Amino acid sequence: MLATARAQECVAAPAGASKRHIPFGPALRRTGPLPLPKPETLTGADAIELGIVTSIAGLESLESEWAELFQSAGRDINVFQSFNWIWHWTRHFLAGAKGKTADRSADCGLYILTGRRGGRLVLVLPMIRKKHLGLTVIALAGDPVSQYGDILVDPAAGDELVAQAWQMLKERSGADVIVLRKVRADSSLGRFLHSNDVIVTDRQVAPFLDLSSAPDFATYEARYSAKARKNRRRLLRRLEESGPVRIAAHTAGARAGELARLAVALKRAWVKHRGLVSRSLSHPATLDFFVDVTSSTERPVGALVTALEAGGEAAAIEMAFDCKGRRAVHLIVYALRHERSGAGQLLIERCARQALEAGMSTYDFLSPGDSYKLEWADGHVEVLDLAQALSPRGRVFAKFYLAHGRRALKTAANTLTRVFRRRSSSQ
Repeated sequence: MLATARAQECVAAPAGASKRHIPFGPALRRTGPLPLPKPETLTGADAIELGIVTSIAGLESLESEWAELFQSAGRDINVFQSFNWIWHWTRHFLAGAKGKTADRSADCGLYILTGRRGGRLVLVLPMIRKKHLGLTVIALAGDPVSQYGDILVDPAAGDELVAQAWQMLKERSGADVIVLRKVRADSSLGRFLHSNDVIVTDRQVAPFLDLSSAPDFATYEARYSAKARKNRRRLLRRLEESGPVRIAAHTAGARAGELARLAVALKRAWVKHRGLVSRSLSHPATLDFFVDVTSSTERPVGALVTALEAGGEAAAIEMAFDCKGRRAVHLIVYALRHERSGAGQLLIERCARQALEAGMSTYDFLSPGDSYKLEWADGHVEVLDLAQALSPRGRVFAKFYLAHGRRALKTAANTLTRVFRRRSSSQ
């Protein structure tokens, strides 16, 4: 069972108080699944129409309606469900799109679920239909770069419409399994995925800073210990040994794209240095996608790329996306040579200050809940990978590969990478 409105993002903890989080709805497991309503047969202004869009042209025809729905019903956690984000994503990750990236799978296509009431668009669930390991899979659009999966729905449309749309998806998609990555506990999609057949395949948390809890950054920063603040001042002095330190933030434009390219390169170097494997960073389309969404003025996605410079060079870079008062921090990375100077920590401090001064209410680290994020955070919300099997083969795939095998393979890959790296360095 998934959480209802009760599973809201946790509130900021005042100084000295313990941090709390709200789990992803275990308490609802006792209630059982809610019954699906029968399809409505209303006419006129209340008539319900469900549809599926499978082409790029169909996607683009939705632009104005989608943008209107996002403006009126989208939440601050829905930046990855905006039309602009999905449009940019298709250009780089889908076959048949007009992007520059050549490595797009021909076995993957759009499968966008739409709902209308009285002819007006009131529901959009951006998904894809693909072949994987011999199975037909329906998955959320945006992988591997989107960080939250959700449905856009007008609250006035009612729960019944979402339930009907989900039932149609299961019946008409011909899929073996529906895969749902990074669903927040407090998301609209999480609220409606209440079937006992939903399998949890991974569990993470997304830490956040509640910037609305303080009138200014000096007041907000007081919640951190004097020792932590003193340590950051010491790290700043160390970084200043490399030259003058300054902060520079860039929205859409060439410089933002250049910094995004450098940020991905630095992150790939960091991953390699740690002997890890990253599916999203290794994808051939990822680099061009981030350069595109940060530099392009066409269909903007609220991108902000911030560099902490020391001696005229970028010591650390943050790539974030703003949405309705939330700054979603997609990537924070530092140059390896500045690791001892704590460039990453210094950048977080400055970017949090910058976000509060810009009127952001939430500074969202996104998942996973790494230790350095939790040290900064006021709280966190659970983020789950989920799957719903629609065939016996799909159930085996979800329960054994997605829930266990994929994690084991990643662990083995990381272990082998570190072993290979140690042997290479010793020769």
